[in-house]
Amino acid sequence: MSALPTSVTTAPLPEPVLAGLRAIFQDRLHLGEAMRAQHGASEAHFETVLPDAVVFAHSTEEVVALVKLCVAHDTPVIPYGAGTSIEGNTTPTRGGVTVDLSEMNAILQVNAEDFDVTVQAGVRREQLNEHLRDVGLFFPIDPGANATIGGMASTRASGTNAVRYGTMREAVLNLRVITPDGRDIRTARRARKSAAGYDLTRLMIGSEGTLGIITEVTLRLHGIPEAIMSAVCSFDTLGGAVDTVVQAIQLGIPLARVEILDDMQMKAVNAWSKLDYPEKTTLFFEFHGSERYVEEQVETVSAIAAENGGGEFRWSNLPEERAKLWKARHEAYYAAVGLRKGCVGWATDVCVPISRLAECIIETKKDLATASIPATILGHVGDGNFHVVFVLDPNKPEEAEEAEALNKVLVQRALDMDGTCTGEHGIGLGKQDWLMAELGDAVDLMRMIKRALDPKDLFNPGKIFSL
Repeated sequence: MSALPTSVTTAPLPEPVLAGLRAIFQDRLHLGEAMRAQHGASEAHFETVLPDAVVFAHSTEEVVALVKLCVAHDTPVIPYGAGTSIEGNTTPTRGGVTVDLSEMNAILQVNAEDFDVTVQAGVRREQLNEHLRDVGLFFPIDPGANATIGGMASTRASGTNAVRYGTMREAVLNLRVITPDGRDIRTARRARKSAAGYDLTRLMIGSEGTLGIITEVTLRLHGIPEAIMSAVCSFDTLGGAVDTVVQAIQLGIPLARVEILDDMQMKAVNAWSKLDYPEKTTLFFEFHGSERYVEEQVETVSAIAAENGGGEFRWSNLPEERAKLWKARHEAYYAAVGLRKGCVGWATDVCVPISRLAECIIETKKDLATASIPATILGHVGDGNFHVVFVLDPNKPEEAEEAEALNKVLVQRALDMDGTCTGEHGIGLGKQDWLMAELGDAVDLMRMIKRALDPKDLFNPGKIFSL
C-alpha cells in the first residue's frame, strides 16, 4: 500500500503517439510526474500507478482523435473524471494515456418541459443543480463526492437519494459514447421509453470505461419539492435503527434519504465536523413533499423510531441546518480516516435484500468488535446498501491482511443472503474475484462483449475482470 508513485510500463509512449498527442492537445498534454501521479492515485488503499501521459479533452472530436491514435499504436486509454472512485476504477494498470474529461463541463441543453437535461461528461453534480435551481428542477443522484456526471454514469453511482429517486441506471436517458474503434455513437433518443433494439445505454452504464468513453449524458430531472425536512435520531441498538428503516419502508413512507452511521462513525463525524450528536448508532433522514405531507411523514417515522428505542427526533427545515447535516454525512469517509493520524482508508460496500439488512449489519458489527483495526459502518440503508471503512496504517501490511479477511467474511455473508458484492462502488480492481463468485458464467458473457467491442483490451484494461 505504498503511497509512492510507481510505473508498470516497460517503455515510453511511441514517438508517433507523442507527436499525435501534441498535435491534438498542445499544452493540455502533460508528461510530468506530478500530474501523472495525481491521475494514477486512488481515494482508497490502492497503490499509485502512473499513466505515461495525461491529456485534458475539450470536445468529443478530440476524444475520437485520441482513441483512433492510441488504438492504431496499441496504447491503453483510461477515462478520468473527478477521481473519486474507491475501487481502483481509474488506475492505469498498463500505463497508457489517461484522458481527463473534467474540462468538458458544459451544460448543453435544459428541457424543462420534458424534465431532462443534456450535459458534457465533466459537469459536476453540484454545478448542475446550481444551474437548474432557477427553473425549479434538480438532479437527485448524490454519491457524496462532487463527482462528474460521466464518472457517475460509468460506475453506475447512486448515493443518499437512491431510496426514492433510484440510481444512475434509472436517471440516464441516453449517452454519447466513443467506442474502442473510434466511432461516435448515441445510445438512444430523449424519449422516456423505447423498445428499439438492444439497450446500449444500460450496457455502458456501470462499464467503468471498459467498453466506451462517455462524453455526453442526458438525464432525467425532478421538480424541487415544496418542502424538505431533515431529521436525526440516535438509537440504543443497531438493530433498533435498522428495524425503524425497514418498518417505515414497509408502511410505504417515501423516504427521500435515510442513512445509518454506527457509534464509531458518529464519534468520527463529531470530531471531524465539530458536531455534538450522541455517539450511538444514528439515522439521518430527509423527507420531501408538500408541507403537510412532510409533517405527516416525520410524525409517523418519529413514532416508529420511538418504538424501536430511538431517542430524541431532532428535525429541521432550515436550509443551513440541513446543509450542515449532509455535509457531515458526505465527509464521513474522511472523518473515519481521521480517526488515526497518517492512515489510509479502505472502503468496501455490499447490498442485500432489505429483509436481511438488520442481520447482515449486526453480524458485521460483531466481526468488527473483535478486530484490531478501527472500522466504521455507514450506508444507504433505505435500499439495503451499507459500507465499512477500515482505517489502516500503510506501514503495517498485517493490517491490510486483516482488513482483507474481514472484507471476505462481509462479502460472502452478503452473497449468502442473495445480495451483491458491491451496491455502488463498482468492481474496478478490488472486487474481481467476488464478481465471479456472484455471477459465475455470466462473467464469461461479459468477457465476450468486451472482446467484441475492444479486442485489443485498450479501454481501461484490467478493470472488472481480466481477459
